[in-house]
Amino acid sequence: MIPSPAPDGLIGQYNRNAKRTILLIAVSAVGVLIAGLVFSVLGATGTTFGDVLASIRNFFSGAPLDAKQKVILYLRLPRIAMAVFAGAGLSVSGCAMQGITHNPLVSPFTIGISNAAAFGASMAIVFGFGIAARSELGVVLTAFLFAFLCAAVVYGISLHVGMSAESIVLTGIAVNYFFSAATSTIEYFADEHRLAAAVAWAFGSFNGAEWREVAVVSALVSVCFLALLLTAPSLNALSCGNDEVARSIGVNPARVRVIVGACSVLAAAAVISFTGVIGFVGLAGPHIARMLIGADHRYLIPFSAVTGAALTLAADTIGRLILAPVLIPVGIVVSFLGVPIFVNLVLAKRKGAF
Repeated sequence: MIPSPAPDGLIGQYNRNAKRTILLIAVSAVGVLIAGLVFSVLGATGTTFGDVLASIRNFFSGAPLDAKQKVILYLRLPRIAMAVFAGAGLSVSGCAMQGITHNPLVSPFTIGISNAAAFGASMAIVFGFGIAARSELGVVLTAFLFAFLCAAVVYGISLHVGMSAESIVLTGIAVNYFFSAATSTIEYFADEHRLAAAVAWAFGSFNGAEWREVAVVSALVSVCFLALLLTAPSLNALSCGNDEVARSIGVNPARVRVIVGACSVLAAAAVISFTGVIGFVGLAGPHIARMLIGADHRYLIPFSAVTGAALTLAADTIGRLILAPVLIPVGIVVSFLGVPIFVNLVLAKRKGAF
């Protein structure tokens, strides 16, 4: 007679750990939403939670909005929403890219899409190249186009040599340097006004975020997030570091890299084409999440979204308030904020705190 497994065995412990992880993700997500509401009342206008609720109520009821409510509804709330979706999208993209390349230093920007987007934006701003030349829409579309063109080049070359993790990283680094040099060349020949606009775009900022932009970014990031979540078991297989192990359990490494890479690039390109370059989140967000809950992508992907959203939301709020009324771009603040947090977690893990 075969004895039944003990309830406190490995399976029971695994289930308890899984429940704790899910609870942590849920609580953290709620915490980010609460933080967003708290940050929406911080600013020079001295708003309260009542003002926020009144502005939302009046908007849906069609009642007239006063000046304070317009500031909340059309300036602060879309900015906060953009920060949440941008951070989530960049962090999830970095998590997925690290999974398919077995490299903890990889992010979507490693394959060059940030510099490619900056090149496209600079072309649109300085030379009026692209769709709807020199308009805000033209800058966004041209940046998005070049980001995807860069990804297509990297994946095309990698596919030609076998779509290995090493080929993606090395080709991406080479293309990254190319677009960096091309962007510097454009900025070298630009006049001072257009140069200032191109450099300001590259800093990364949520200034002037609108609800229609938030709708586009949130839709693309949400679709990519769900697609990446579906690939989580395959990412777990690839994360073993050996493609042969993945193949032995029925996973096609090349196909997974193409699908995951396309979703990662789409999410990151959607964000940076509207916000400019915000580079540190895609690296730090997944690492913070991994240190806290482990490397199982079924939980790591959603928790990376939460940590990335929290990082950009906190950085943007600090950038709004620390030197008010001067607004510091989030791309600058997020590095100052994220680096000490990241280093502290690395040291804590080394000491066995995690």
